[in-house]
Amino acid sequence: MSRLVVLLALLALVSVLPAAQAAPVKNPDTFVYVTIGGPDSLDPAYAYDTASGEVIYNMYDNLIAYKPGDISEFVPMLATKVPTVENGLVSKDGRTYTFPIRKGVKFHNGDTLTPEDVEYSFERSMIMDPDGGPVWMLLEPLLGVSSLNDLASDLMGTRITSDTFDKVDSKTLRKIYDMIDKAVEVKGDNVVFHLKRPYPPFLGILAHSANWSVIINKKWCIAHGDWDGKADTWKKYHNPPKEKTVLFDKGIGTGPYKLVKWDKNAKQVIYTRFDDYWRGPAPVKNVFIKYIDEFNTRKLMLQNGEADMIYVDNMYLEQVKTIPGVKVIEDLPSIQNVAVLFNQTIPVEGNDDVGSGKLDGNGIPSDFFADIHVRRAFNYCFDWNAYIKEVYQGQARQPKGPIPIALPYANPKQPTYHLDLKKAEEEFKKAFGGKLWEKGFKMTISYNSGNEQRKAGAEILEANIESINRKFKIDVRGVEWSTYLDKLRSGRQTIFFMGWLADYPDAHNFVHPYMHSNGAFAGYMGEAMKKLAREKFDSLIEQGIATVDSKKRQEIYHKLQNLAYEEAIAIFAAEPTGHRVMRDWVKGFTYNPVRPGEFDFYELSK
Repeated sequence: MSRLVVLLALLALVSVLPAAQAAPVKNPDTFVYVTIGGPDSLDPAYAYDTASGEVIYNMYDNLIAYKPGDISEFVPMLATKVPTVENGLVSKDGRTYTFPIRKGVKFHNGDTLTPEDVEYSFERSMIMDPDGGPVWMLLEPLLGVSSLNDLASDLMGTRITSDTFDKVDSKTLRKIYDMIDKAVEVKGDNVVFHLKRPYPPFLGILAHSANWSVIINKKWCIAHGDWDGKADTWKKYHNPPKEKTVLFDKGIGTGPYKLVKWDKNAKQVIYTRFDDYWRGPAPVKNVFIKYIDEFNTRKLMLQNGEADMIYVDNMYLEQVKTIPGVKVIEDLPSIQNVAVLFNQTIPVEGNDDVGSGKLDGNGIPSDFFADIHVRRAFNYCFDWNAYIKEVYQGQARQPKGPIPIALPYANPKQPTYHLDLKKAEEEFKKAFGGKLWEKGFKMTISYNSGNEQRKAGAEILEANIESINRKFKIDVRGVEWSTYLDKLRSGRQTIFFMGWLADYPDAHNFVHPYMHSNGAFAGYMGEAMKKLAREKFDSLIEQGIATVDSKKRQEIYHKLQNLAYEEAIAIFAAEPTGHRVMRDWVKGFTYNPVRPGEFDFYELSK
């Protein structure tokens, strides 16, 4: 717990570089934030990236929120009380949570919030359960499974996957609906959650920052063709294609800002203030989030006052510190990490990233990264010292595995890999019985355009690997963020850089996405990785979240950290600290390390 306490204590400690002179405020009734990438989906049950989460965050509310400047305490939001055992809203066995719902709250279209909206929001998320999405965090505490595939498998006694879900019979479909329906119930003005078992981080899963737990408008959704809430129709809305969900690019929330438009061609999101917001209207009327991958353009917009805030990679931070009228907030403690993940079962047909798709010197086979010697060799080819010093400008540290050091149950003494080209050569020579060293290989590593940190990391691997054997060839290629995510979801990446920001501050939220067979990254890492997870990781992960015994949890998470190292499941590249860059006329910024994106526009003024 001590590391978390230290983290919490640091939340308020920021270093601000004062502007050289005050400048007149431009466009006082409009915020312009310029960043990279762009949303993948605005559907709260589908989105599982920070770019999407940031947009959703400012449109919707949750039942509860984190206390400002604190990630260990909660305050009411759409619920009027935070449930505890002491106030009688959490049962003594820790399995029932009751939330009194606030009255008089308006949705953006004028409808009034009801407890039925709350119930529908959670049940809709659970019936959707999109592959690679965030809904596992609701299913796990409420139904005791990580996916509806698993639940159907348990009920039918045979393995069900997304590809075979159509084989689930009507009797089982009804059982699944009944279990979801009973898990979240309306009782008068209250909404009651029935947990499968005590679940220590449950409140964190519901708190503002968690887009999968925001409250949507049931009546509006149904009127626009969404699930009607009935038992005999839910399968139609299960695991839908991204663009086919009603909330893909629109939405009606109770939050401080209304969505005007997600303009995909102009690469921007436009909000306007919701004047009937229950907490009072936001200080600034309009917000534009613009997505521009090229740093010099973002920098010029900040310098000219066209942008109020911009995203800046660490390597460019010094360039903005000297701009008059700009303030830089640094050394923000974070609960996140960056990793390079291996796809152990790569589809080769029609996949340009794998070349020939064979171990013939002109490509890589589907099972290239299923060979542990390849994974270890890639780890030994990564230069953490250069990556952290030059790319992050020293504002990061090498992780000890999937669990950030700031969290309870992380093992600070866990062994790690380091740059060692001699050991890398030894591992490459063992791979595929020596054939890899003899034949060589050719492959592509993709990164999302505009993310210079990921580009630099890929180039470090490229340079070191190619220096070992002239038959080893790697091409580093930038692609649009949406393309990058689509390649991930289709499982067509070879290896890929991903960052993981805590959904809630608990070790489980890191071992599950990285190591569980139903984790957020499992679908991207291939069937061979899923098999490895089922054999060695899943049971331990499930034991870790099922117990409230701190000593047992520590033993389990230390073991999982070591297994991640022994199996070389990924290159855990960095645990960065945070920073924010804005004009000095921006006021009211507070920091929350689990908030998606960089800003809560409701708290800001000019």
